[in-house]
Amino acid sequence: MKKIYLFGISLFLNVLFPVTVTCQEIAATSDSDFVVKVVAKEVCCVDRPEMGQGQPLYVGNRQPLEPSPFFKLPVGAVQAQGWTGRCLELQRDGLAGQLGTISQWLDKNDNAWLSTGGKYGWEEVPYWLKGYGNIAYLLKDSAMINETKTWINAILKSQRQDGFFGPGNPDAEKGMDLWPNMLVLFIMQSYYEYTQDTKILDFMTKYFKWVQTYPDKKLLKTYWENSRGGDMLLSCFWLYNHTGEPFLLEVAEKIHRNTANWMRQSSLPNWHNVNIAQCFREPATWWMYSKQDWHLKATYNNFWLIRACFGQVPGGMFGGDENSRMGYIDPRQGIETCGIVEQMSSDMFLVRITGDPSWADNCEDVAFNSYPAAFMPDFKALRYITSPNQVLSDSKNHSPGIENSGPFMAMNPFSSRCCQHNHTHGLPYYIEHLWLATPDNGLAAVLYNACTVNAKVADGTEISITETTNYPFEEQVRLKITVPKTIEFPLYLRVPKWCDEMQIAVNDQNIVWNNQNQPKPQQYVRLNRQWNNGDNVTIKLPMRLALRVWQQNKGCVSIDYGPLTFSLKIKERYEQRNSTKTAIGDSRWQQGADPQKWPTYEIYPDSDWNYGLTELETLIKTKIIRKEFPADHYPWTTDAVPITLKAQGRKIPDWKVDQYGLCAPVPQSPVKTTEPVEELELIPMGAARLRVSAFPFTEK
Repeated sequence: MKKIYLFGISLFLNVLFPVTVTCQEIAATSDSDFVVKVVAKEVCCVDRPEMGQGQPLYVGNRQPLEPSPFFKLPVGAVQAQGWTGRCLELQRDGLAGQLGTISQWLDKNDNAWLSTGGKYGWEEVPYWLKGYGNIAYLLKDSAMINETKTWINAILKSQRQDGFFGPGNPDAEKGMDLWPNMLVLFIMQSYYEYTQDTKILDFMTKYFKWVQTYPDKKLLKTYWENSRGGDMLLSCFWLYNHTGEPFLLEVAEKIHRNTANWMRQSSLPNWHNVNIAQCFREPATWWMYSKQDWHLKATYNNFWLIRACFGQVPGGMFGGDENSRMGYIDPRQGIETCGIVEQMSSDMFLVRITGDPSWADNCEDVAFNSYPAAFMPDFKALRYITSPNQVLSDSKNHSPGIENSGPFMAMNPFSSRCCQHNHTHGLPYYIEHLWLATPDNGLAAVLYNACTVNAKVADGTEISITETTNYPFEEQVRLKITVPKTIEFPLYLRVPKWCDEMQIAVNDQNIVWNNQNQPKPQQYVRLNRQWNNGDNVTIKLPMRLALRVWQQNKGCVSIDYGPLTFSLKIKERYEQRNSTKTAIGDSRWQQGADPQKWPTYEIYPDSDWNYGLTELETLIKTKIIRKEFPADHYPWTTDAVPITLKAQGRKIPDWKVDQYGLCAPVPQSPVKTTEPVEELELIPMGAARLRVSAFPFTEK
């Protein structure tokens, strides 16, 4: 894969070891309207946060674990605003917030997560509750919080004397699948962050003591739990960091040795898309304890291995469908919504584990370009499979063009019981990681978006920072600092990988960098100064048009503008269908639910989609068109997007829908065509539910 900037060439560097680059002292000059005199200790560029000397204000890794480069703030410390806040409200009012009233898997009558001997006792309840509870905490919605407590209290009550909890019989000869319990552990961590209820620590301690005694021959032996043991490992380390119980390190060793081997050099334990997106991080999790560099490198290897084979596509993901398959690497291959949200979570965990900003870059790539298009704008239906090139979205079976068999491309509230319940955590987890605490008792803007963060810094003083922006649709991010007194603490600002000339102003005075020492992509700018109430920081992240060439996918190309990838604007025609007739067999309605309120939507193209871009050199003519940001703060529709591109292209008549009802694989570039040049309108990929995002390029 090549990335060519229209105004220069950017080299993607993934730095593993910290190097500090310090700014020189700069005096005011007549050439600048606003110039601030800075000294080395106040402003510098670093590859990782500096390790503090004092007592951390938030829970991080205890010895002997690798020191934490970032600390997670408690859920609720970051309050979403702007478009993410609007999406959170839509989720509350949509499928995430209402599943408890329509999904039979969440029916309280005879539910195994509420009472012994109930029917429904696998992943659906904890999948849903993992995000539902966090949405409740972020919105401070009392009704949702009470609903969350109903399920949590029942799970706490289910714990046996030996420490096991929940449905199932772990005493059976062959053991049982512990995967759903791993999800519950994440639910309990968020609940503890929100309430500081110590009975959560007791509950988790008892459970891991049960794991300690559970025979290796039974532990993590079935498919899902074996692949996903890294989630249990994360929770084990979380509990160790909160309690310091030495036995938990022994349990961690036991979990790791019984988990699938995600440290192979040229293969993966399995090719299920969600497992890959979720489990590739296990070696880096284990590295925190082992401190063996090759364990950390194994996670990076997993990430690039799947993308080298199946990820020659835009959107931050890879062609997984249900399972990645040799010979199916075209941009028409898709990814489960489960895979999308799990990749975002993995990226956020890995930022905290490694400090490496490249994981934040990938999280934004997925969050802006893949995630929004997987949902209807009202978040009342979703797709099982979303692809970079997807020119229709119906309820037909498109196997073997995509895998597996079923109506997996329509917007359906019951397209699959996994994505239906698991999608809930993607957005709240993203919001919670916009800001992180640092070891030197500062704060870091790791992911940019509108919000307010309330946190402790320096000596434990509580401050707040309000972040105002329409990012990623604009270049400017504005921070307003609210402090009770003048106080010194470091503020870290991530430099995205695509940003070559980051600009920063403090109280409207620009920081000027010399040619040798300036922020580089995938670094952090560290501002360590005395902050006063009302101080402001303005960040400008200059975006530029860039072209990516996907050589392994027949030389097709994608256009980026900053963190956004652009797709052909296809006129979308929505046709409503009865969800009871379009869903798969394991999608079950609660008795009394009204399917008419939860329709399926099929989406068909009402304009031509089979276009290629003109010769590469003509892309310099691409125009950037800006519009007002939508008043309802929801920018992810074809008509509401506040930025579009005008590019030149030609129709490719032979590129059609194939026998599987999918757009045929992208033709080899360059494509010879005598069709006339037309002006094409391109919109952000995340707003295009029908889309061509990886284009052939054409020539006469």
